[in-house]
Amino acid sequence: MREKLNENPMAQVALVGVLLVLAAVFLLGKMGGSEEAGEAAESPAATAAVSAVETELEASSEPVPLPPPGSGPDAPPPPPRAVVSAFNAGQTVALLFVRNGGIDDRLLAGAVTRLESMSRVTTFVVPTRRLARYVSIAQGVDLNRVPALVVIRPKSLSKGYDAASVHYGFQSSESIVQAVVDARYRGGTLPYHP
Repeated sequence: MREKLNENPMAQVALVGVLLVLAAVFLLGKMGGSEEAGEAAESPAATAAVSAVETELEASSEPVPLPPPGSGPDAPPPPPRAVVSAFNAGQTVALLFVRNGGIDDRLLAGAVTRLESMSRVTTFVVPTRRLARYVSIAQGVDLNRVPALVVIRPKSLSKGYDAASVHYGFQSSESIVQAVVDARYRGGTLPYHP
């Protein structure tokens, strides 16, 4: 059969023609038609299975819980356990993303050490080569350059507000402390009217 097809150009043309007709029938069959025709083509077993699932879903009044972050298909991996543990413990989490060898990055890493004296603050200095482990946080704050300080509000305060803020470039130790103080702010805000 293969030899006949390879040697005979008319057989090749006939095969290509048959394949084109089948492709056209397949595509036109998917594009046209009504929903009723699609429903009639379903098997009775499939229809029974779908109705059983629908009945079961209607019977349970409990909402279906969402999967945990980082567990779905194509989802970024969850942050490292130390970051998640600090956030769940009610800590203010400060993540400093730095590039090794940068002068401003080294100075900023030194300024972040001032946060160690503050209570309920956990600090992580993350070199860019380890950024992939923190991709869910980096995507959440739209991190696009380093050095960058990401301050995540404590879990008890992050309801209804942006849970994290990002600050780019070199900052003094005072501005770093202020970023943490701002993240812990509990009061309301006033609207701005120019």
